[in-house]
Amino acid sequence: MPYFDHNATTLLSPVAQEAWLKAQAEVWQNASSPHRAGVRVGLRLQAAREKVALVMGCKPERVVFTGGATEATNAIMQHLSERWGETAKIAVSVTEHPCMWGAVGSYCESSQVVSLPANRGGQVVMERVDEALADGAKVVVVMAANNETGVVQPWEKIAAKCQAAGAEMVCDASQWLGKLPAHGLGEAGWVVGTAHKLGGPKGVGFMLRPAAENGLVMRRGGGQEAGQRGGTEDFPGIAAMVAALLEAEQSKVLHESEKLRTREAFEQEMTRRLVGVNVVAGPMDRLWNTVSLVMPHGDNTRWVTRLDKRQVEVSTGSACASGKAAPSHVLAAMGYSADEIRRTIRVSAGWETTPTQWLELANALVAVAAELKPADNVVSP
Repeated sequence: MPYFDHNATTLLSPVAQEAWLKAQAEVWQNASSPHRAGVRVGLRLQAAREKVALVMGCKPERVVFTGGATEATNAIMQHLSERWGETAKIAVSVTEHPCMWGAVGSYCESSQVVSLPANRGGQVVMERVDEALADGAKVVVVMAANNETGVVQPWEKIAAKCQAAGAEMVCDASQWLGKLPAHGLGEAGWVVGTAHKLGGPKGVGFMLRPAAENGLVMRRGGGQEAGQRGGTEDFPGIAAMVAALLEAEQSKVLHESEKLRTREAFEQEMTRRLVGVNVVAGPMDRLWNTVSLVMPHGDNTRWVTRLDKRQVEVSTGSACASGKAAPSHVLAAMGYSADEIRRTIRVSAGWETTPTQWLELANALVAVAAELKPADNVVSP
């Protein structure tokens, strides 16, 4: 089946699978054990940390392996809320992932939170970032690229502004990593990544601590990850994640321009063949793999169901929030109406997605549009 839901999760890549199986067979012992086998795992764990640091452009001691992005975001926000206290302002982009908003809501008082609005194109309004920093915000939370729309945020500029103002930046890079070059993200301060978005296994991720951060962040008990968390490290999972990340950096992100042209050709095909379709944030700088389409009619859940019957897999939006009745907070923040949001589907490709599969998707969308088109005298459901 043509799979167009890579922003939700990806298939374990062959290099990641090979690394996982090799680690399970050869270095499955506990990295904290004092015997030679345990020490060997510990050395490989440190080598994996150094590889992540090389890719991200930071020192290895800043890399902390986690169980995924949600664990990392919660640990970071708990740490920062305790560091700065209940009166410090924390500026958060309104288009952040639900896991980030959940962490902010869990550890920060509502009076602390300053919402950073988005423009119609989905990017954070930079003037409001400047205003928040000038007003004394201690933390600015802006993701690298959006999971629903693919819109790329100006994280480099924001990181520089935060550094100049003496504030801290938190950057969720889960959708960026594996799709665009990662080098330079180390300058963003607190950075979050997760394996299953880039061809690695589920249940593994990492975060970067700022260069000046020496204290404990993830006070979960235990002595693993320099005392940051308890529980035995999943080295096979970490090895698989690192293998997938390195492969993406060394042989995939170089083809971003080619993949971008394929996505743009699909968008042109859709607007040519299907009257009334709208590409969300069409003119904006977006991930090469992501398209959010406001369909001319029909509820997005019906589109997903009909496409699934045609063996094409897409999504209604963020997989983590798809089970909730509330409309997309991302599209709402961009100014889309409730009716438009109800008609929006998300398409997210992978490196292995071919131009032929993009065409198959376009053909399926046109066919489903005909099936769902209401009669002339009937209001669209």
